[in-house]
Amino acid sequence: MVKALSTLFVSALLVVNACANLIAGRQAAVTDKQCGSLMCVSATVNGSNVEYVLSSLGKRPLGWMGMGFGRVMASSPMVIMWANDGKVVLSQRSAPREVMPTVDPNPPRIATLVDSLTSLTGDTSSFGYSIPANGDTQQWIIFAYGTQAPGSSAIDAVITQHYEFRTVQLDLSGGSSPTSSGSGSSPTQQPSNPSHDIPFLPYQRMIIAHAIFCVVGFLLLLPAGALLARYLRTFTPTWFTGHWLAQFAVAGPTIIAGVALGIQSVSKAGAFHLNDDHKKLGTALFVLYFVQVVLGAVIHWVKPQDRTRRPIQNYGHAVLGLLIIALAMYQVHLGFTEEWAKTTGREPLPNGVYILFWLWIAFITVLYFAGLTFLPKQFRQESQPQRLPISDSVEEYRD
Repeated sequence: MVKALSTLFVSALLVVNACANLIAGRQAAVTDKQCGSLMCVSATVNGSNVEYVLSSLGKRPLGWMGMGFGRVMASSPMVIMWANDGKVVLSQRSAPREVMPTVDPNPPRIATLVDSLTSLTGDTSSFGYSIPANGDTQQWIIFAYGTQAPGSSAIDAVITQHYEFRTVQLDLSGGSSPTSSGSGSSPTQQPSNPSHDIPFLPYQRMIIAHAIFCVVGFLLLLPAGALLARYLRTFTPTWFTGHWLAQFAVAGPTIIAGVALGIQSVSKAGAFHLNDDHKKLGTALFVLYFVQVVLGAVIHWVKPQDRTRRPIQNYGHAVLGLLIIALAMYQVHLGFTEEWAKTTGREPLPNGVYILFWLWIAFITVLYFAGLTFLPKQFRQESQPQRLPISDSVEEYRD
């Protein structure tokens, strides 16, 4: 009888313990989880604290992972973590703009490393920490992934620029479907609140306007002016009027507006100018455009009286124009494939944008090469000016 009662008592304790574990497991269920292409951030509301786990998806070498509380990097309290000599370093930092964040000696909330949520498994490691809740049920965060480790356990160690950056919103109200917590959480879970649902910030709207103006200027108006010259110069000496109207009178203000919006968006975001390939190439294109305009004006208005053939600068003008358009194609592609996500932290653009881009590139390329079939006629006209319908129109054909 005593043995039977002891067995019953032990069984009851096991049942109670299992129920307690089940309840605790439900309380520790992940409230929300958001993923980028290289890492995920999961949040678990645990009483008066929130536990965050930064998990690498193993697609790139893991250097460091971090997150900040806010929608932009400037002035957002950050928690940056990395592994060094088998230990995880937690560094709370902040930055006034898009520069390397430095240690915040007095952060608004103190973050504490949680070993049970941390797993050191190379490039698929997970770093977990706990921080007092701030009362937000809809938590805006930024998160970033770096591929180069600081190589030091000092909390003020130098970190390299992030490889990926995202802005997302976490739902801490407990309304989303729970998943397993910590390093065991599924790395393939898709974000419940993708960043394309986030309202655009003012600087992001400026980036969109910058892109529209520059695409219209560089990939619509400049090719239109070049194609107009390529097709009409063998049929009418007045082709130049349409050419300069498209490439200077209309394209000029459009390009200037686009570049000005780009510069202003960088300033408004608190970022650096000329700190990546897109910004540097954009500046070079802007300068080359005005060099091309001046060269075209000189060719048209300053003509040697004794010339008998097309001057060499005319060929240079044509080659430079094609170079500008080709570089603009690459620049636009660089803008929406890399710069957009890097500067806004939002999801990549829809596939339709890529398809439309390549269709347009193919269209204008085919049109230009088809126009080269008029070259023999053009050369004949230039070599026989006396046969032109207007006695002095050879000068217009040779521009």
